[in-house]
Amino acid sequence: MSARLSDVRQRELPRHIAIIMDGNGRWAKLRGQSRMSGHHQGMEAAERIVRFVGEDLGIKYLTLYAFSTENWNRPPEEVQYLMDLIREFLDEKLKMLLENEVRLRVLGDADGVPAPIRAEIERAMKLTESNQRFHLNIAFNYGGRQEILRAVQQIVHDRLNGDLNGDPIDEALFRRYLYTADQPDPDLLIRTSGEERISNFLLWQIAYAEFWVTKTLWPDFKPEELLDAIEAYQCRQRKFGAVVEP
Repeated sequence: MSARLSDVRQRELPRHIAIIMDGNGRWAKLRGQSRMSGHHQGMEAAERIVRFVGEDLGIKYLTLYAFSTENWNRPPEEVQYLMDLIREFLDEKLKMLLENEVRLRVLGDADGVPAPIRAEIERAMKLTESNQRFHLNIAFNYGGRQEILRAVQQIVHDRLNGDLNGDPIDEALFRRYLYTADQPDPDLLIRTSGEERISNFLLWQIAYAEFWVTKTLWPDFKPEELLDAIEAYQCRQRKFGAVVEP
């Protein structure tokens, strides 16, 4: 592992990795366990990957898709458990985030989250906002279409209020209104569980991301498989719409 990790680090790494963490429910069903058990194991997998990305690989930006705006349609007890999980994470890991200079950013519609959880999210983001070593984004109550619509609405509002001073509405301005405004777009998008769809995730930001899918269910996803994804990324020639001569 150490030799392989060293080899990967010597080549060009993605600056920003985004992961659709899928398969917790199927993982639990295969073992005759509750979906909540799958989500608990999924959180442990997330912690494992966060440490590996930030500490072992030294990659600066990681975005994890934890809860979509569509996930409210799940059974109430499952939704409540997911709310409890994010709260548990904030309670137990805030000290670790501070000690390791991790900036936490929660992407999504904060107004749609229960008030006590929203308050904890805002507190954690405020306490870590000066950290710059590693940026951890958690997409929670997030939808890509909703993010774009929100950006458009805010641009219209600011234009009508005269706050934009005649600035042209171009890509640079639009980016300023996204949750990831000051961050590079993801270079590598990973999805577990074998599903080959984007699921309303970072629709604007992943325009030129490399897509890598594994059939592994999220609770079983290990650092070794993350290295598989990065090695595949390092073998690709990114064109960004241009023609690249061999």
